[in-house]
Amino acid sequence: MILRELDPFIPYLLAFHIVSFTAWMAGLFYLPRLYVYHCQVAPGSLESARFKVMERRLLKQITTPAMIATWIAGILLILAGLANWHALWWWTKFISVILMTGFHGACSKWRKDFLGDTNTRPEKFYRIANEVPTILFVIIVFSVVA
Repeated sequence: MILRELDPFIPYLLAFHIVSFTAWMAGLFYLPRLYVYHCQVAPGSLESARFKVMERRLLKQITTPAMIATWIAGILLILAGLANWHALWWWTKFISVILMTGFHGACSKWRKDFLGDTNTRPEKFYRIANEVPTILFVIIVFSVVA
């Protein structure tokens, strides 16, 4: 189903999609780094409380709204007919975005662990996890541009 009524808005939808995706990535680049730093402080300390506030604000006020906006704009672009269902690049991008959404969900779960002072993962885990959005970001951008 292609909605031709969206044709005049395609440039704006594309711009909105890129801007919201950029904000989403910024949040996912920084959130695991906050977890690395959070591992370095004692649970229940003032520093830990400060990290909890930072993590909540980043996730709830920036990263999650940006993810939702990215998905909405992407779905509207699909409805406008910009999906190429037969192209490998499109499926590569789509699967990578699904994986990025799963990573976002994992970050949310990890935040809840820190919130309850029940995190058992070491700092190194979050250092490695911090690379996941970068790898997916590169795959998404190259699949679309190249």
